[in-house]
Amino acid sequence: MFAILNYVSAKFLVVGIAFAVYILYRSSSNDDLQRVVTYGVHDLDTHSALHKAATKAYGTPKKTHLIDRLGPYNATYPMTKPSNIHNKMHFKVAVISDLDQKSKSNLESNTWVSYYMYGNLVWDPEAMTMAVTWDKNNYKTLKTSYGHKGRGMELSELVTFDGKLYSFDDRSGIAYLIEDDKAYPWLILTDCEGKATKGFKSEWSTVKDEHLYVGGMGKEWTSGTGEYVNDCPMFVKRISRTGEIESLNWAERYKAIRRQLGIEFPGYMIHESAVWSDVHRRWFFLPRRASKEEYNEDKDELMGTNVLISVDDEFTDFKVVTIGEVLPSHGASSFKFVPGTRDNVIVALRTTEVEGKTATYIMAFTIDGKILAGETKIGDLKYEGFEFV
Repeated sequence: MFAILNYVSAKFLVVGIAFAVYILYRSSSNDDLQRVVTYGVHDLDTHSALHKAATKAYGTPKKTHLIDRLGPYNATYPMTKPSNIHNKMHFKVAVISDLDQKSKSNLESNTWVSYYMYGNLVWDPEAMTMAVTWDKNNYKTLKTSYGHKGRGMELSELVTFDGKLYSFDDRSGIAYLIEDDKAYPWLILTDCEGKATKGFKSEWSTVKDEHLYVGGMGKEWTSGTGEYVNDCPMFVKRISRTGEIESLNWAERYKAIRRQLGIEFPGYMIHESAVWSDVHRRWFFLPRRASKEEYNEDKDELMGTNVLISVDDEFTDFKVVTIGEVLPSHGASSFKFVPGTRDNVIVALRTTEVEGKTATYIMAFTIDGKILAGETKIGDLKYEGFEFV
């Protein structure tokens, strides 16, 4: 008797599921049903009624469902089409701030802020000159209620990825989507290999092979007087379009980079900017600070560098180029290649941070070290992200 009831119940369940799929089919657009089928059946029992109904309607579901739904990668760059006025290219650009502890809002509780400012960059390809004007009276205030141990919104880097603009909080580890002058949390990047309760201290970001790379500062984590703690800042996060995060241990790569200047631990090199070039198939680094001596948080403020280091993807073929003179308190915080220059011209931000006082400057130079536009001050805030938007 119970066996008969179970059989009848099972039959009703199968019929009910099939009917639900039919109703869904009749009441939804083909795109909606395809989405349900594609997302819902590839892990089901292949003998189930739902699987059979879906297969009959659409064939065997593909494992590549999410990528198919997203469509092709959006390689548009920059997102705003530049204007050609009298043979000079006009680009819309933006910078974003890292205010450190000053990011905590004095006006709103549980709120942290970052300032986002637009500018107009004029590039003259014939004269090889650059000029930038900033809309300082119309900067945007990005806000969040997400922090970590009382700090947040200390944004490092601006980068275009898959047609969208992103920035990264180096305290909470949150990756933010910047859209309509607002910051929306996208992902949380965690320290080291990823299994950690502490946010990843993101410092630089670039795009390579349709993946977003987010890197740490590239030196061993040490105490304020230089004692070794761990290698967590020597990791890099490789992120897919759909948000999968892979943690890459770049310790040996970072060590190979600093050896180009004869630096070995306890000496160090700190990176806040790096860009992959599809044109040259090379990585480019503008180290912010470097020293052959062990790290000391007070002395570190005056360890600025003036070198551009590039290397192939195997990290075997290095090239070191000097950019002007060393200004001990100045170091690169972000840079991008000027679009249309075949990745031969760089625009870089250089910041200072001495005894609590900060400032940001912008300059341009070629990858061979020729300065095209010397440092020009943007303002007294510390901007750690620059992008052609």
